[in-house]
Amino acid sequence: HFRPMTTVKINPILKPLIPDFLQNRKTDVADIKAALQGNDFEAIRITGHNLRGCGSGYGFHPITDIGEVIEKAATNQDSPAIATALTELSEYLESVNPVYE
Repeated sequence: HFRPMTTVKINPILKPLIPDFLQNRKTDVADIKAALQGNDFEAIRITGHNLRGCGSGYGFHPITDIGEVIEKAATNQDSPAIATALTELSEYLESVNPVYE
């Protein structure tokens, strides 16, 4: 189905780092999915914490917000909330369109 692009203005100095950064966040999604299947809430909490810490620094504030939700949900062992946040993160990563200015 059609998903509108989310344009994000990024400092041009970060341009060389952004493709790997976004790819690594997609890897985080896969890692969280795997950890969720194994009920490894500590691994999910750590990844959520890392997402919370890195998103805004690159200009991707929703990654920070979703990371915070994932971290809190993992602390509470709330699998449905983690799954919902994971879907949100995955959709964001698929729709994000960095513009360097």
